[in-house]
Amino acid sequence: MINLLLTLPFESQIENLGPGYWDVVEAAHFPRTQLRFRNDALLRQLGVEPDAVSDHHLEQAYGCFEARTPLLALRYHGYQFGTYNPALGDGRGFLYGQVRDRYGLLQDLGTKGSGTTPWSRGGDGRLTLKGGVREIIASEALHRLGVTTSRTLSLVETGEDLWRGDEPSPTRSSVMVRMARTHLRFGTCERLLHLRDAQGLERLLRHVVDVYYPVIAATHPVREANAAGAIEAQLLAFYAELVERVARLVAEWMAAGFTHGVLNTDNMSLLGESFDYGPFAFLDQWEPGFTAAYFDHTGLYAYGRQPEICHNNLKLLQEPLAMLLPRQPMEQSLETFAAIYQSHYRACMLRRLGLPSDCDRDDDDVVLKTLVLLAAWPVGYGAFFAGLVEQIMLNGLPEEPEALLPVVLAGPQPPRDAWVAWRDCWWNQQREAVSAESTEAQTLPARLQRWNLATTPIRAVIEEFWQAIDQRDDWQPLQAWLKGISVE
Repeated sequence: MINLLLTLPFESQIENLGPGYWDVVEAAHFPRTQLRFRNDALLRQLGVEPDAVSDHHLEQAYGCFEARTPLLALRYHGYQFGTYNPALGDGRGFLYGQVRDRYGLLQDLGTKGSGTTPWSRGGDGRLTLKGGVREIIASEALHRLGVTTSRTLSLVETGEDLWRGDEPSPTRSSVMVRMARTHLRFGTCERLLHLRDAQGLERLLRHVVDVYYPVIAATHPVREANAAGAIEAQLLAFYAELVERVARLVAEWMAAGFTHGVLNTDNMSLLGESFDYGPFAFLDQWEPGFTAAYFDHTGLYAYGRQPEICHNNLKLLQEPLAMLLPRQPMEQSLETFAAIYQSHYRACMLRRLGLPSDCDRDDDDVVLKTLVLLAAWPVGYGAFFAGLVEQIMLNGLPEEPEALLPVVLAGPQPPRDAWVAWRDCWWNQQREAVSAESTEAQTLPARLQRWNLATTPIRAVIEEFWQAIDQRDDWQPLQAWLKGISVE
């Protein structure tokens, strides 16, 4: 049977930019390849029928990397915990290929753990199996929660023993393939500033607009007459759109209770898509100072600081863009960040609460009351929403607010004043929504269930999944959880 994955109609968009943006590399050869995860929803998105793709086909394509050239390690720099690092680049991965999905959107297939590159900086270029499992969990949970995210296409165990300082060693190895809209980053632009390559930056950004921002390309066309002015207008529109996308992305993280952990500029996509999940963590309890990375000693990338950090990263991006663009209009675009963030955060929280986005009022702010309650009540952030879903699924919306029990029954009871204020506000707004739309009472349970997880993958939950895999090679708990949150 033909391996359809080896016959996908790959495009050479990044390759055509020229060799100044990448290095050709070779994939590592592994002792063995054993498929551990496949994302059939993504295969369908790529126009491939999953039944026509065997596990062996996935191992051939995304473990052995058969019949695929060139493989490109991308070049970039970045600010890492506030310090500029010019020695970055794809150090344990490469761009496997670019292909259009069934919606006509160009998608990158990028690897992680596929071997050393010129940018490995002394590392082994490998990915631990646990690291691959964690990336699957992050990307699928975030996708279910409505976050604009890359997703994991496959994970293949590779049979090597790895030694790591942050995991019991030796530990198992893997190679992962991620599907993302692009792997071009803020740091891709920062490298070109470091090289003082304004022409290379213009070429890069016009490529980004042409391929990924077609509306801007159409509304701000570049023609020979007055080309310089047209390019400036186009790239200013691109920056304004990127500000909006990043503001919306960080709002989605915050509503999801997600802490990325390493918001360096090399981990910021030029499309405003979330990707590259290392020491991430979901909140246990609501705590703005919560950190995900054990090495984040100052709390720079704490949960509550993520909007500020993303704003600052957009500010840093103005430095390379200033080789081509005036600063004042970029500053004006960046000033919109806070309002966009607040509006989208409210909308994301309302959908987690099962409420329509237009129901909230300044004089009776259910989102604010939710945060006040969670700050005063030491219960799990995800458990709060899961408990609300369970109660409404079982009993529906009660006739009176007093009939609504504390949504998390295990553990401490909520402070009465905060609970009553939230309960009455939430119930009243649900009743108003029902009155405004006759079908609302029927759709409330489904809406709540769609935008929440029965089990949030906090650290303890991930460890349970991993212990079953590590100690018994039992993938069933993880597979059951993934099936439970599955949504195309």
